[in-house]
Amino acid sequence: QVQLVESGGGLVQAGGSLRLSCAASGRTFSSYSMGWFRQAPGKEREFVAAITRSGGGTYYGDSVKGRFTISRDNAKNTVYLHMNSLKLEDTAVYYCAADVAWSKVVAGTECDYWGQGTQVTVAS
Repeated sequence: QVQLVESGGGLVQAGGSLRLSCAASGRTFSSYSMGWFRQAPGKEREFVAAITRSGGGTYYGDSVKGRFTISRDNAKNTVYLHMNSLKLEDTAVYYCAADVAWSKVVAGTECDYWGQGTQVTVAS
């Protein structure tokens, strides 16, 4: 069982930066691939980024490629999402997710564990 708690969301001006954190409970954090997803009002959940168990591999959605960076610290049981050059369309609730299967994290729809989400609002 893994519990995920996101933090770091807030209000930021367009062009600014934020860093989201997702803290995981349990001793097996390094066994899980991790991902970030987001959902804007009236829209379906969107894949943002994923990172392998070791942190050696990453994968990004097209809309954030080159602006966002996912990283993890297995010693701290935490995954991060560094968001730069934020745009109005990045406004959403951001969720982290965990699964032992990389394919599930990238797909997003079948991850075993999800956090409660953190709101990111980008203002002009």
